[in-house]
Order: sequence, then structure tokens, then C-alpha cells
Amino acid sequence: MVYKKPGMLTKKMNSFLGWLAARGIGPKRLVRLEHKGRTSGDVHTTAVNWTEHNGQRYLVSPRGETQWVRNVRADGGRAVLRRGGNAESVRLEDIPEERRAAIIKQYVGDYKIVKGEFGLEPDDSIEQYQGIAANHPTFQIHAQ
Repeated sequence: MVYKKPGMLTKKMNSFLGWLAARGIGPKRLVRLEHKGRTSGDVHTTAVNWTEHNGQRYLVSPRGETQWVRNVRADGGRAVLRRGGNAESVRLEDIPEERRAAIIKQYVGDYKIVKGEFGLEPDDSIEQYQGIAANHPTFQIHAQ
């Protein structure tokens, strides 16, 4: 299990991005993910960007087994995606490792700023993406 703990700058940037998403500001795929803490039961928020692959929406975790990933899994995939005044209740389906590579490749192509978290370029081979898929939880977004 890989988990890259965020530094202080990343935490501050994610907090700011979550604030923007909650107000409907910024890229259209930037949303605030609201998820229940697995031990506290409190609602936690995380700024995330979704990607579209073959007509479906997905979330990818660039830093691996993060707190939001663990919380969503513990709560049966239940979460809320918020952007501006819109809140969408969703179920996040954990995608098996063998199906992640193409989705992660799409995500890196969509959000080149995070390519350092993956160690790959958008035009690298699908085989290279298969080599890192186990380290990056990926979820299909299903509207509830």
C-alpha cells in the first residue's frame, strides 16, 4: 500500500481548491468530495478533480491510499460531490487494478500538473501505466 503524505503546501493548496469548488469557481471538473470519517463519523472534505474515460466519470488518487480513499471504502463508497450550490450524492465503485491503467493515463493527460505523483508522462505506454496502477486507487462515480 502506497501513501504519499501531503506536505504543508499541498494541504493549504487542497484547502483553497476545496473552498473554490464549494463556490463553483475554477475548472469545471474540480469538486469538493465530502466523505464520512471512518473512525470519527465526522464529515471531511477533499478537493478532487474527476476525469472522463469512455463516457464514465472517475476519481483517481494521485498520492495512493489517502485518507479520503480509506474513508470512502469504509463507508461503502458513499460520498457527496459538491460544486457551487450543487451537491450530488454518489457511490464510488473501487476499480480493480487490472482495469485502472487507461483511466489513470487519461487522468494524467487531463491534469498534467500531477504527473510527478505518477512518475509518467501523458504519452507513456499503457504498459507503463499498468506498472503503477496498484499504487493509485481509482473509483468510478455513480450518481445516486
